[in-house]
Amino acid sequence: MDFTAEKKELESNNNNTNSDTAQRTLDSSSEVEERHARDLKAGLHPLKHKFVFWYTRRTPGVRNQTSYEDNIKKIVDFSTVEGFWVCYCHLARPSSLPSPTDLHLFKEGIRPLWEDSANCNGGKWIIRFKKAVSGRFWENLVLALVGDQLDYGDQICGAVLSIRFNEDILSVWNRNASDNQAVMALRDSIKRHLKLPHGYIMEYKPHDASLKDNSSYRNTWLRG
Repeated sequence: MDFTAEKKELESNNNNTNSDTAQRTLDSSSEVEERHARDLKAGLHPLKHKFVFWYTRRTPGVRNQTSYEDNIKKIVDFSTVEGFWVCYCHLARPSSLPSPTDLHLFKEGIRPLWEDSANCNGGKWIIRFKKAVSGRFWENLVLALVGDQLDYGDQICGAVLSIRFNEDILSVWNRNASDNQAVMALRDSIKRHLKLPHGYIMEYKPHDASLKDNSSYRNTWLRG
């Protein structure tokens, strides 16, 4: 086998892939700049990222339902401070939603699925709350996420509030589970912005572990 020719072909393919990725990044940056310019011209206050609220509801005890992806419904998107408040003020509060329900807030272009290309190499920090207080912590997290206040913000994909029968579970998803420095810095930033009381346990789980056991919150490997 001609390994030299094979190496050149692989390098050529990698260069093409890198070129395509770089072009998509430039296109995306250009679109963001244009959107910010339009918002500023309209007297609005653009956010660093455009976000999407999603909603998932499954009927408990019913089998043979559609796939999880098919159950995820887009509610609304926004890209300005004003747009966020218009959306958020009209959303149902977690305390009024049935169990089991998931609320998702993700950056535009990232689906709230483990398999999404932005999520597949990442993981999530998980915090469990009593139902009486989960809504307040969720709101604080949403404000921190939308306002780009968390450390390593570019590594954050989104957040989820999982409303369950006996407790609610809040999770923050990031892109790279292998970047221990970013993972731990994100943990500390979440604690700081949520003013998390002493005694609350934060658990980190890579998405590949979730895919293996098909569970959102089992087999956690790191606590903080």
